[in-house]
Amino acid sequence: MREVVLPVIGTVAAWREEARALARAGVPAEAVVWRVGAGAGDLFAGAPPAVSAPGRAPKLPRAAVEAIETALCHRDPERFARAYALVLRLSAGAVRWADRSDPAVRRILAQAKAVQRDIHKMHAFVRFREIPPVGPRRAFAAWFEPGHPIVEAAAPFFARRFGDMDWVIATPAVTARFVGGVLGFVETAPGARPPEDATEELWRVYYASIFNPARLMVKAMQAEMPKRYWRNLPEARLIPGLIREAPRRADAMRAAPPTEPPARRAMAARAMAARPAPAADADALAALRAEASGCTRCPLHRPATRTVFGEGPATAALMFVGEQPGDREDLAGRPFVGPAGALFDAALAAAGIGRSEVYVTNAVKHFKFAPHGRRRLHRSPERGEVEACRWWLDRERRLIRPRLIVAMGATACAALTGTGAGLLRRRGGVERTAEGTPVFVTLHPAAILRQPDPVRRAEERGRFLADLAAARALLERLGGHAATGAPA
Repeated sequence: MREVVLPVIGTVAAWREEARALARAGVPAEAVVWRVGAGAGDLFAGAPPAVSAPGRAPKLPRAAVEAIETALCHRDPERFARAYALVLRLSAGAVRWADRSDPAVRRILAQAKAVQRDIHKMHAFVRFREIPPVGPRRAFAAWFEPGHPIVEAAAPFFARRFGDMDWVIATPAVTARFVGGVLGFVETAPGARPPEDATEELWRVYYASIFNPARLMVKAMQAEMPKRYWRNLPEARLIPGLIREAPRRADAMRAAPPTEPPARRAMAARAMAARPAPAADADALAALRAEASGCTRCPLHRPATRTVFGEGPATAALMFVGEQPGDREDLAGRPFVGPAGALFDAALAAAGIGRSEVYVTNAVKHFKFAPHGRRRLHRSPERGEVEACRWWLDRERRLIRPRLIVAMGATACAALTGTGAGLLRRRGGVERTAEGTPVFVTLHPAAILRQPDPVRRAEERGRFLADLAAARALLERLGGHAATGAPA
C-alpha cells in the first residue's frame, strides 16, 4: 500500500503531479492511501512499490480535468482517492466523461458544482476591515469560514478586484495574503480573526435604512445567504429583528396616507427646467465612441468584428434608434449601411430629412448572428443583451440631447420605453423615455425587406415614408428642424 501525503497549501497541484506519476507507473487506485498534511499515517501504508519502467501519462478531456480539479476542493475526505480512480478509468476508456449514468462521474460533477457555489458565496460574503498599513498602500483584513477548502481557488478574484490595496483573508485552515501585488498562501495561525471597526456599525445603519419590509421573502433571502454565513456578516445581527418587525412596518406603510414631495424638490425641478440645455460636446462623443470600442458588457462582443457605434452630429435634434448592426455594418463599423440602410436612406431623402444632420444608432452595438456556412444569419438580441447595451444608448442620448427620438422596431422600443410588446398597435404613436424625451414609434426597415409579398412590401415602404414625414412634422412642432438641427 502506498501512502501519499499532500501539502495543505497547493493541494490540488500536488495531487495532479502525484496522480500523473502513479498512473504512469500503473499503480491501481486501491493501492494508494491519500491524506492532507502531517499526522498519523495509515496502519497498512508502506513503501511505494518498485517501478521497472515508466508508462504513458493519462490523457483526459480538458473539461474532465477542470471538473476533477474543482471537485478536489470539496471537503469530502475520500475526494483524492475517488478522483484518482476516475482518472484511471477515463484514461483506460472504461467510462466516458460527462456520462451522468456513471456514479463516479455524477459524484465528481455534483461536488464540483458544490465547490463553485461555495466560491461564489465567498466572493459575495467576505467583509473586509481596514487595518494599519505597513507601506504606502491601504490594508484590509477579513475572516471567512467556507464550507469547503476553496481559498486558493477563490482568492484570485479578490486579487483582480482589489489589486490596488494589500489584504488578508483568513479562514480556519488557510490564509490568503495579497501584499505589494503578490498573492500568497500560508496556514492560518491562531487568533487570526481581525477585530471589528467603526465602519461596520456605519454599514449596519445603512443596511437597516435600505431594508424594505414590504419586499421581504425570508426563504429566498436564506437561499441566497444561508444562515451558516451570518456569524461573519456584520449586518446579520440585525436580520432577526428586521424579519420580526417586517409585518408591522409593512402594515404601517400601507396604512400611511400618500405624502407630497418636499417644496425644495419642486423648486429644483423648476430651476432645472429653466436652465438652458448645454450643447453636446463633439469631443465627448468621440471619447464615448472610443470607450465603447472595447465594450465587453455582454457576450456579443466575442464573435462580432467590432463595436458599431452611432454616427451623426453632436447637436442633432433628431435621433434614430434601430435594433443592432447587421453583417455589412459589423464589417464596415457604421450603422445602417446594408440593405436596410439603403431603404432607410431612400426614405429619409423622400421625407426631406438629411441623414448627415441626424444621429443614427442602434439599441445593441454588436452583431448577433448564427453561422450558416459562409453566411452569418441575424439573430435577435435577448433582453439581457439589450439591457447591457442600454448603458451606451443612455450615454449617447445624454450627450446628444435630441428633441425627438424615432424608435425603429421592438428592440429599440424596449431600450427606450421599457417594452417592445405590441409594436404594430403602437406604430405612429408618440411615447416618452424615462427622462421625458418624446419617442416616435415605427417599424425597422429590415422588417419591410422581410415581407415576401411585393405588393405588401411596397405598402409597408409607403407607410414607413409616411412615418418619417410625420416624425419630421412633429419635430418642427417641438421647435427643431430635421434638416438643420437648429431651433425653429
